[in-house]
Amino acid sequence: MTSSSKRFMKLAGMTASIAGKAAKNSFKSLSSDENKRAEARSQMLQDVGIQIADTLGEMKGAVMKVGQIASQYKEVFPPEVAAALEKLQNDAPAMPYSQIKSQVERELNMPIEQAYEHFEEQPFAAASIGQVHKAILPTGQHVVVKVQYPDVDKNCDSDLKQVRMALKMTGVLSMGKELQDQIFNEIRDTLKDELDYIKEAQNLAIFAAFHADDPGLIIPKVIKSHSTRRILTLTEELGEPLSVAAGWDNEVKQKIATRLFHFSAGQIFELYRMHCDPHPGNFAFRPDGSVIAYDFGGIRTYSDAEIQLFRRFAKHALKGDVTALEQDLIALDIRRVDEVLIPGSFYQKWLEIGLKPLSIAPYHSGPFDFGSSQVHHEAISQAKQGLKYFKQFQPSASTMMIDRTVSGQYWNLVNLGVEIDLSPLVKHYIDY
Repeated sequence: MTSSSKRFMKLAGMTASIAGKAAKNSFKSLSSDENKRAEARSQMLQDVGIQIADTLGEMKGAVMKVGQIASQYKEVFPPEVAAALEKLQNDAPAMPYSQIKSQVERELNMPIEQAYEHFEEQPFAAASIGQVHKAILPTGQHVVVKVQYPDVDKNCDSDLKQVRMALKMTGVLSMGKELQDQIFNEIRDTLKDELDYIKEAQNLAIFAAFHADDPGLIIPKVIKSHSTRRILTLTEELGEPLSVAAGWDNEVKQKIATRLFHFSAGQIFELYRMHCDPHPGNFAFRPDGSVIAYDFGGIRTYSDAEIQLFRRFAKHALKGDVTALEQDLIALDIRRVDEVLIPGSFYQKWLEIGLKPLSIAPYHSGPFDFGSSQVHHEAISQAKQGLKYFKQFQPSASTMMIDRTVSGQYWNLVNLGVEIDLSPLVKHYIDY
């Protein structure tokens, strides 16, 4: 049996097992009261989430990456499933060096000893679709080499189809087929982009040019002679992790926070394309406040019409115009078009929570202390109180990546523990 056939059988087995659990839960629910049904469904979703995470975690490659991407779309999946998938964000076990060596030699069409003066056998980072090794070129230049696992791109579509089918069996995807298609097309496109290192090399060049005016925002350069669709050799740019930067003086942390803000906001509002994975592992930091950005595989490009709509939404939010804001949410395909009235106080409460970290008056004035932020707790509490309105909202394919990026950068600033007034930076992009 081929490796592709084995993958298919393993995923098909997972799907059949999940279908059985869902059917069993439906049968039990026939004779239960509402509270017991809700409790049984929550337990079933926990079991399903763990099973999906365990199965995907065992299978290197596209299917594990699908799970990682899916885990970041918390608004799409029930919390029980999203929580289980989150564990896929941890580093994957490394692939044997012999397979990595063969992949490098096959892609570069030369012995690895000829391509590199030195190539460290032990990777310093391993993930779902590839791993990263330090190396030295024959010229003496220190580099890092991103190596894609063999054949990982061949199973992309079938892996994604199986994961979608498994989720559908549980009734987890409680949305129309059209919206399902949009969301999974977004996930598939993101995955395929991340599997194409030539495209990532182009992204690196584009973003380096865009951020060239700030020498403190560092993007590795591509070594073209040692890069292909499945191998990416980059200049070695070293820095400290976020956990170390969190111990630096607040003045340095403010420089870091400012750069992280411009990194994302500048890209979306001025470049019309955005680095969509602000995971802390994709950044490194230096004591002078410099930021090094890695991993430009997951990039989302936007049309002018989309950006103008995002800008309009942001302006109405900052001005507190909830009537206009609701129309923007309809245009963004977030607010369902129906006759259910939602009071302005519902939106005002969300603005009060969401705009506080940006130091937007009247919600907050002066520097905001991210290190002691309670915004995420307030959001959870408000979500529970506003449950009766939540059926009037749905995930939007056009905003999923922005949600992921804003949330990721918020947590970066929380973990950095910075105290900063971001309102001047907001005004740089949104005139309100």
